[in-house]
Amino acid sequence: MAYINGIGIISPQDTLPGSAFLEPVIEHTSEFMKSIEPVYKQYIDPIASRRLSRLIKMGISSAKMCMLDAGLEVPDAIITGTGLGSVEDTEKILGELTKEEKFLNPTPFIQSTYNTISSQIAINLKCHQYNSTYVHRCFSLESCLIDALLQIDEGSAQNVLTGGIDEMTLNHLTIIRRLGLWKPEAVSNLDLWSSPLPGALAGEGAAYFSISKERNEKTYASLSAVQTLYKPSSTEQTAEAVVRFVTEQGLRPEDVDLVMMGNNGNDEHDRICDEVMMKALPSASRMLYKHLCGEYHTVSGFALFVAANILRKQFIPSSLINIPSAPGKLETILIHNHFRDTDHSFILVRR
Repeated sequence: MAYINGIGIISPQDTLPGSAFLEPVIEHTSEFMKSIEPVYKQYIDPIASRRLSRLIKMGISSAKMCMLDAGLEVPDAIITGTGLGSVEDTEKILGELTKEEKFLNPTPFIQSTYNTISSQIAINLKCHQYNSTYVHRCFSLESCLIDALLQIDEGSAQNVLTGGIDEMTLNHLTIIRRLGLWKPEAVSNLDLWSSPLPGALAGEGAAYFSISKERNEKTYASLSAVQTLYKPSSTEQTAEAVVRFVTEQGLRPEDVDLVMMGNNGNDEHDRICDEVMMKALPSASRMLYKHLCGEYHTVSGFALFVAANILRKQFIPSSLINIPSAPGKLETILIHNHFRDTDHSFILVRR
């Protein structure tokens, strides 16, 4: 177990420092939910910023927000997860290759590598300690959190800066739509749960957390455990995995007050997610949140931000949809993320 002592997040909602907790809700009616970006010169030297891609600027800025929130200057380790890395820079390289033969600009190639984000954060924070990047698609952030817990448990680090980041581009959206992953046309995020269109609503975001061994006056919540499940054979197997995960932490299924669901607007898989939780944790209240951020590989970072703030503030914003209603107490939250019933992850957060 460890403590979340700082958070920095850039998302399709106004989650920048000084904003209210998910109120008011921002509606998105474009092809995908694009992040609301900060004024980057607050966190990055303007001259250096000109050479950085949008994804890297989001990563550095959210990491610095997190450090400021935690009251730290330099972490003992930096761990980043990303499902796709810099899609924009990759597209630039491939686009140049399809044009007339000439010398290519090396900057997009350098910045397209997955570990560039974590490296640039380390350079900006002047951190020369452990630095790692996980590219495990929908398990990327979960792998980071597991590594962070191991670093703290083994005594290798006292304060770990860890997070997940992914971006979306129109080109990538158009290509992946052919596989049926995204909705075939633009849908308002506020109408997500009533839309009959198949597929999920695409989003993006960056979220970093200061995970520490000791709690202090800045602590949001405790991060108890993280687990992943790949390609379960049935809803029964997934439900059993949820119950086993909870009981391994010394809890009973009825001790879980709130479940943050992985529903993303794709009815086919949302029904499976609902069925799993009704079997595993029938007494827990359930919450939907992806209408606020969309679906992307490291979306569980947004869920962890929400869960930590709910436990700290003991307040659930009206923008979050509760089924059937908000619980009377808020002590234990289970985040169950899933993607197309293939990648399931469980994150247990406690007050």
